[in-house]
Amino acid sequence: MTRAALLVLADGRFPAGGHAHSGGAEAAVKAGRITDPASLAEFCRGRLHTAGLVAGALAAAAVLGADPRELDAAADARTPSPALRAAARRLGRQLLRAARTTWPCAELDALAREFPKGAHQPVVLGLAARAAGLTPEDAAHCAVYESVSGPATATVRLLSLDPFDATRVLARLAPELDRVADAAVEAARSVAAEGVDALPAVSAPLLEVMAQAHAAWPVRLFAS
Repeated sequence: MTRAALLVLADGRFPAGGHAHSGGAEAAVKAGRITDPASLAEFCRGRLHTAGLVAGALAAAAVLGADPRELDAAADARTPSPALRAAARRLGRQLLRAARTTWPCAELDALAREFPKGAHQPVVLGLAARAAGLTPEDAAHCAVYESVSGPATATVRLLSLDPFDATRVLARLAPELDRVADAAVEAARSVAAEGVDALPAVSAPLLEVMAQAHAAWPVRLFAS
């Protein structure tokens, strides 16, 4: 295992398509729910403890060897919004392309054959981390960080927010990111004995509703 591989996988410049997605921030900005660094922090905290926790647990479970088909079905069940399910699969397809080039392996090839239209992004992330020789903890940290870094980066464009303020939001959330990643890994370790029902199923209904509305916008900066 090389910890530097985690830096490659978590780097925003890794060609996985995340730059085109705001994690719900675009709709939240238009609705007036994100207006400044304080409201961005609250939005990110909400995503972290819901979508971030779920994604972290799915990614960690994939590293631990859980069946990708079962994990993908579990991700589907935890994503009520058709728009968010479609976005997750688009991101998964793009991430898989990048991962297969970067860390070629039979497991990633098999996943591509099983899900030609894309598996859910956290499942792909976990298998990519596994192919890179990373740990469940690494994958969980990568997933939970992505859950907040996407919205923080997007608001710099959407609100002309000072990049230093956006970065400060992420830095101040760091202790919570660690705790959520630890909880995600703990849940993932239960899958071998209890099945995928052991994974967290916390939700953020307003994010789901806003995602559906956002998908119908005629003009938007971000895909989701």
